[in-house]
Amino acid sequence: MNSTEQRLPTHLFLAKLGKTILRPGGKEATNRILEACQLHEDSHVLEVATNTGATAIHIAKAYNAKVSGIDINKEVVQTANEIIIRENVQHLVQIQQGNATQLPFDDATFDVVINEAMLTMLPQELKEQALAEYRRVLKPGGILATHDLVVKASSEESVTDEIEALRNVIVVKAQPLSKQHWQTLVENTGFKPVDVHTGELHLVSLVGLIRDEGLDGLIRIIENARKNSDDEQYFLEIIEHFDHARHHFGHITIIAKKQG
Repeated sequence: MNSTEQRLPTHLFLAKLGKTILRPGGKEATNRILEACQLHEDSHVLEVATNTGATAIHIAKAYNAKVSGIDINKEVVQTANEIIIRENVQHLVQIQQGNATQLPFDDATFDVVINEAMLTMLPQELKEQALAEYRRVLKPGGILATHDLVVKASSEESVTDEIEALRNVIVVKAQPLSKQHWQTLVENTGFKPVDVHTGELHLVSLVGLIRDEGLDGLIRIIENARKNSDDEQYFLEIIEHFDHARHHFGHITIIAKKQG
């Protein structure tokens, strides 16, 4: 049996199994923020924490927009760039290794910054640093689009046990916030929220898996999980935990405009 220390973080493990949509609100929430950004062929988009590039590639194909992306994981970046070439969008999408708190881009470079399912993984101080960097690289009046995990209760203190259980399962010291605290964080780092939406947690629900990956994709994920007993056990633990966690956590999307 694999110990917790030997396990991959959940998002990397699910990616290994073949899951392409690794966000709490699934494809539905991603599409919501993309539509709100009003992207077009002259847009220059930064995606932070691209994973293997599914969203960046979709933006290039759907909107013919230019996308720069970063991810902190070197292997993930390599895989993303292989997929970008295979999908023939390398003229529009470029992904490199980078850190959200020290973006390798000049001031006022981008029209839109998109960040999904990553800020939750950071402690408060680093959340603020990342958002300050997003603001720095956005053009005046630029748009920030975030999609993350939200605490359904009015404060995080009421679900401290559930947050700790979440950390133990996903092997990341996640710190999700309540809806109000997410909004306050965004406002305090120089943005004005213009649209805030909350919804259910769909990451590994049956409905979410079928909607995001399709039936064939779901079958592929299950088959990959069953190739060894450790992976199968971890996959089942993730499903069981998130089935319980949906009572305490959901997803949140925020569209905000750079101020000043």
